[in-house]
Amino acid sequence: MQRSTKIVATLGPASSSPEVLARLIAAGVDVVRLNFSHGAAADHRQRVALLRQTVSKVGRTVGVMVDLQGPKIRVGKFAAGKVALKPGDGFILDASSAPGDAGRVGLDYPDLIDDLSPGNVLLLDDGRIVLEVVGIIDREVRCRVRIGGTLSNNKGINKQGGGLSAPALTQKDMEDIRTAAELNCDFVAVSFPKSGADMRLARELLRAAGSDALLVAKIERVEAIAALEDILHASDAIMVARGDLAVEVGDAAVPALQKKLIRAAREHNKVVITATQMMESMISSPVPTRAEVSDVANAVLDGTDAVMLSAETAAGEYPVETVEAMARICLEAEKSQEIGLDHHFLDRVFTRIDQSIAMAALFTAYHLKVKAIASLTQSGSTALWMSRIHCGVPIFALTPEIRSRYRMSLYRDVYPLLMRYIGHDRDDLLREAEHILIEAGAVEPGDTIVLTIGEPIGTPGGTNTMKIVRVGENTAPPRHESI
Repeated sequence: MQRSTKIVATLGPASSSPEVLARLIAAGVDVVRLNFSHGAAADHRQRVALLRQTVSKVGRTVGVMVDLQGPKIRVGKFAAGKVALKPGDGFILDASSAPGDAGRVGLDYPDLIDDLSPGNVLLLDDGRIVLEVVGIIDREVRCRVRIGGTLSNNKGINKQGGGLSAPALTQKDMEDIRTAAELNCDFVAVSFPKSGADMRLARELLRAAGSDALLVAKIERVEAIAALEDILHASDAIMVARGDLAVEVGDAAVPALQKKLIRAAREHNKVVITATQMMESMISSPVPTRAEVSDVANAVLDGTDAVMLSAETAAGEYPVETVEAMARICLEAEKSQEIGLDHHFLDRVFTRIDQSIAMAALFTAYHLKVKAIASLTQSGSTALWMSRIHCGVPIFALTPEIRSRYRMSLYRDVYPLLMRYIGHDRDDLLREAEHILIEAGAVEPGDTIVLTIGEPIGTPGGTNTMKIVRVGENTAPPRHESI
């Protein structure tokens, strides 16, 4: 059984050797993430080069995602590296660059002071430390400690309920977008967008740098929830970034928000990734907790396209075992997923030809119980349409476009394959498609498949034809034209 849900794994010190990277790919990684919050551009270039060498040897399709740091607001450094804060203590945040102490510390984003007023609650270090703002005097934010603990260098700050004015794209992000274009990455994730305008600016900068990568909006601000419709229209995918989102909206609100975000993404024909602490215990344990197993399984049952690993594979002790465990959980959850296709077609109006063909292919595949759907596609858009509704039949997307092949590495239920034929003969094209599917082990002679294609052959344009094909009826071998 093939796994429908895709796995995104973050590369880092624990996963950057040729041996570990090869094992991660063998374990089932579909997309690698480069976290630009850590490491230099040279480190990321080296990892991408190693990845491409590795996948070329094994023939796997593994996409590359660059994750921009965004305006992560942090405290500065302490003279002693850390301080202990007790409930009831006074503590000051200010614009000073001097090392902090038990009574105060500077901010890496001094404009935070303008966003605060007495009564605001600040959550530091992912909510482990809670401060209440009691006053602002002479550019000093005077706070009272509600929940204490150890506060160390460069820990993040969130404002409960949101409302921070920091722009989604910093100067560092703009430079990193150029690096992402140089790396020829397939996806760029934008941290802390507040509106569709943030995503449109990112796309403009990305295109100016010469990249056509797909854009992922990380939903981690309160403002992003209110602007979800706008953000979805301006993006190609969203990420349910549960860490900072939980700090801003409260951890109890996140499970319902996760379901809402996944549902909204699928309804808008967008890809969705579920992320943050999915297998956190496996940073130091060879097995996941039962709660983590349930968390991953529930994301799969919610309909997420992909589940993501962060520190587990970047810095953990068991990166390969974590991917293997996640793959097992996804497969098991997919077995119990209900398939109720017909209600998706009730009261629906399809205005695009390619969407109509995609829906017809799903309906036919489901009711005929065919072995596979074969989507012959240039851009991958028809495969994306089909992947939004689960019909229980795998979708093999055959494309001559290298870029489209790697973009589809993130689509649930879709297995991208490279097509060599670029001629204009319809029969040759169909023979080539059957040959590729048989070679990939997807079908056998005699199997019935549903095939979608755009005609006339070789003419740019959307998918407009569906065929029901019995594999092996075209027995002549395919004729290849040089590429």
